[in-house]
Amino acid sequence: QVQVVESGGGLVQAGGSLRLSCAASGSFVAINAMNWFRQVPGKQRELVAAITSGGSTNYADSVKGRFIISRDNAKYTVYLQMNSLISEDTAVYYCNANYRTGSGIYTSWGQGTQVTVSS
Repeated sequence: QVQVVESGGGLVQAGGSLRLSCAASGSFVAINAMNWFRQVPGKQRELVAAITSGGSTNYADSVKGRFIISRDNAKYTVYLQMNSLISEDTAVYYCNANYRTGSGIYTSWGQGTQVTVSS
């Protein structure tokens, strides 16, 4: 079982920056991709950014050029640097970790952290 905990959300003015962190802990053989999603009420959860264990990244078109995902494999932690924030970035941000144990491959989700961008 792997636990995933997000932190770093809050209230920020439009044009500002926030850095989210997501730490994974527990029992596993390896952690593969770690991803950031976001969700607003009434809408589906959407992928914001993804990063593999090797460092390959992928971004939603809406955040390309503004958000940067990175990870520290030694700390099993992934970060999301969010710059030039706009009101449309307001959402609950969730992190997940895809990990491998001796019995298979699984995904764990964090509890989410609220990001609010005021215009």
